[in-house]
Amino acid sequence: MELSEAITRFLDHARFERGLAERTLSAYRADLEGLAAFAAESGVTRFDDVDLELLRSWQWAATESGLSAATLARRSAAVRSFTAWAARIGLRDTDPGARLSSPKLGRHLPRVVAQDQMAELLERAAHRAETGDPKAVRDRAVLELLYASGIRVSELVGLDTHDVDLDRLTMVVTGKGSKQRTVPFGVPALGALVDYLRSARDSLAERGDGGAGDALFLGASGRRMSTRAVYELVARALSAFPSGGPRGPHTFRHTAATHLLDGGADLRAVQELLGHVSLGTTQIYTHVSVERLKQSYAQAHPRA
Repeated sequence: MELSEAITRFLDHARFERGLAERTLSAYRADLEGLAAFAAESGVTRFDDVDLELLRSWQWAATESGLSAATLARRSAAVRSFTAWAARIGLRDTDPGARLSSPKLGRHLPRVVAQDQMAELLERAAHRAETGDPKAVRDRAVLELLYASGIRVSELVGLDTHDVDLDRLTMVVTGKGSKQRTVPFGVPALGALVDYLRSARDSLAERGDGGAGDALFLGASGRRMSTRAVYELVARALSAFPSGGPRGPHTFRHTAATHLLDGGADLRAVQELLGHVSLGTTQIYTHVSVERLKQSYAQAHPRA
């Protein structure tokens, strides 16, 4: 079988059977097509002729070109997933990618906004919403819900109106791999959502061409709010609190998880809330909490 054909079959499997997100699929496609191009330059076009030496040469060439450790690790993961799938369904007798290593990545703790700063940020959003401007009312609801629930930005913009149960203070979100989970939110987020649904959503929908559908959060065009618009909103909100860390919606997710653990929440409950498959992914937030404790200790204890 031609390598390109095997890659196409794997991507179809990833899309239709595993239900991977479009962003993940695009990354897989770019990495594997890059491998196919490198293999062709080396005179290899058939999948059976792809071996560990070729894969290592491909990674070495990428290293020499200056790609980051994170990019190299992602490429290795894509190839290992591809070759493992091929071996599992019988396209290959062996798995040439099983021994392809990834560069070690440095451990970076996520940025977390302090509780008093988050309270101030949300108070500012509420003050702007008092003007009655539909976008300001929507923005407040977006920020409150992101912090209250810790959901991903893709999960937020994918919400429909019927996904939210205002009586039970829960919502059904669709996460990675099209997996659904029920996530709770608090009373402040409820208030912001009710205000948005009563006074702003219809106004935003009227600006469009009827394409709003059931989308919960709408953009200025009257259609479903984009992830880019949420990124810009969060970046503006976080710009009031200077920091070297990132300013995207994931900062709200990190902050929500850390504040829950600081408040005594069970680690497995936080794992379920965030939709993490592995508990190890959630455990990064325990490290954040410890680092925050150590920093406070160093600043406050006379014999630190």
